[in-house]
Amino acid sequence: MQKRFEKSKAEREMIKIKRILVVEDDVMLNSGLCYNLELDEYKAIPVHDAASALEKIQGESFDLIILDVNLPDGDGFDLCKKIKSIQDTPVVFLTARDLESDVMAGFELGADDYITKPFNINIFRKKVAVILKRSEKSADKNLYLCGDLVIDFDKLAASIKDEPVIFTPTEYKILKIFTSNPNILLSRQVFLEKLYDVDANFVDEHTLTVNVNRLRNKIETKDRKYIKTVYGMGYLWDGDEG
Repeated sequence: MQKRFEKSKAEREMIKIKRILVVEDDVMLNSGLCYNLELDEYKAIPVHDAASALEKIQGESFDLIILDVNLPDGDGFDLCKKIKSIQDTPVVFLTARDLESDVMAGFELGADDYITKPFNINIFRKKVAVILKRSEKSADKNLYLCGDLVIDFDKLAASIKDEPVIFTPTEYKILKIFTSNPNILLSRQVFLEKLYDVDANFVDEHTLTVNVNRLRNKIETKDRKYIKTVYGMGYLWDGDEG
């Protein structure tokens, strides 16, 4: 099989520079944090108050948010709640508030870490790297690439050779079952139970056959087959390139 050396659009997007929003009212500290983050080849965006942070968050997406608790125009805890309601972005509190109740409140709001001032900048950088890596791995679980086929299960978007492919919600569920079990024979009964979360005896098998055939028509060519039928038994996803 001929290897493709040119990266697809989806693969290029996967290696994009991480964007970090730094919400800190101390201008010197903010500048120092941004400088050190950019040493690690991240794109650091500084803001100095809650209003500016909220405006940025509503209009842009970030891979991580560094957040002070004591801001001139609001409380970082309240801002964290608003952030989480807009986008599910990892948050690290960086603050002088070191009471146990404050630390607990930060984690209860979904913070990935709570760093108290003063702090070691090298440890801070390492923590940022670990959080971003962990977040990246979590996101990758819902992004499937196999040959020319790319499926983003979070966004319910897919493409073949960078051309969009439209799937129904049921087809996405079938694809998720297939891609989560590559090269594993799934009996029709097991497949139906996974798909509908009910006893397979109460589901019409013809529905599964129709949906699988539709998927084949959308993703397969004479040169690339993804779904193998094992007659009398079930289906198998050929995910050697996944």
